Amino acid sequence: MHSLKEEFHDLFENTKNLGSGILELIDWLKKAEPYYKKSANTIKTWFSEIVGYFEQRTNNGIVEGINNKLKLLKCSEFEFRNFKNFEMRALLFWHFPSIFSILNTEEPH
Repeated sequence: MHSLKEEFHDLFENTKNLGSGILELIDWLKKAEPYYKKSANTIKTWFSEIVGYFEQRTNNGIVEGINNKLKLLKCSEFEFRNFKNFEMRALLFWHFPSIFSILNTEEPH
């Protein structure tokens, strides 16, 4: 199973064009499906979006990171009475993350 994981990683690192990327991913799915059923089904569901990586060599990692930070902010102890407060806190958190950690560790008054 470890070799399948490494092969999957290498597939995205080393494949340089859309055609060979599609063919190699299909081959990998055939080998991996008995071991990674859920992952294989997810890849099949999002196949066109996933193989788009071979064309543009981009992913949505930055957007996922922003969403993660916003979820973290929403789950923090701060109460937001309106959207403007949330927006201001989100901008501060994004540009000055160290301020957030200081504010989050202060003792309640």
